[in-house]
Amino acid sequence: MTDPKSTGAGQSAPVSDLTGWVAAPFTAAGLTYDVYRKGEGPGVVLIPEMPGLHPGVLALGNHLVDNGFTVAAPSLFGTPGAPALGPGAMVALTRGCVAKEFAAFATNADRPVAHYLRALARDLDEKTPGKGVGVIGQCFTGGFALAAAVDDSVLAPVMSQPSLPLPLTPKQRRDPGLSDAELRVIEKRAADEGLCVMGLRFSEDAMVPRDRFVTLKNRLGDAFEVIEINSKKGNEDGIGRMAHSVLTDQIREVDGHPAYEARKRVVEFLKSRLA
Repeated sequence: MTDPKSTGAGQSAPVSDLTGWVAAPFTAAGLTYDVYRKGEGPGVVLIPEMPGLHPGVLALGNHLVDNGFTVAAPSLFGTPGAPALGPGAMVALTRGCVAKEFAAFATNADRPVAHYLRALARDLDEKTPGKGVGVIGQCFTGGFALAAAVDDSVLAPVMSQPSLPLPLTPKQRRDPGLSDAELRVIEKRAADEGLCVMGLRFSEDAMVPRDRFVTLKNRLGDAFEVIEINSKKGNEDGIGRMAHSVLTDQIREVDGHPAYEARKRVVEFLKSRLA
């Protein structure tokens, strides 16, 4: 059994604030959101998880900046900088579930927000060095990263705990989070261009059904790199069965901690694809 101290027991997840981030509205596909930008180097679109650009997401953004990336983080919901568990969290979740741009319950959905994110990716690609951009989606927005990769500017999509469509039925649990037409474009890019996709989840996370990753693995094969972290009862890293956010609240900055190692792999993936 691993010593709990060696895998981050008792430590807290990294957090940060809005210091150094510059916000400006960006409009595309009939949608306008403030986009927070920071850093230099190849571009990464960092899509926030619910309930928005909370301190954990900002810490992830700063980590990417520290690793040489320019980060553009659209504020799709919530109050930037507000705590993840603050009073606005339920408001953000409720709005997200009913907003037509997110289509939270729809299967085989071509979501309007995906068109916005493709435009943001193209804009970031034009303004940054390198041969393309990465996109990281998390939780509610996890599948948006893959849908964004319909655009040629996206070379490194990362789906962290993709939760849409909300998995209430077997069909929703199998759904990959984008339309079949969009997924066919991704398949073609994988076959013709060597596009690769990363997917991350905790093994017992009911919000991110294993069936969703099975669908994507069946469609993309070796082009879909999966990191599944053991969260079964009694796992040696002490990760709880309710663990969900791989790259934010579950990070413990200790070598060997599986979420920390997953974040390292994400950075390696982005560097290898965008350098």
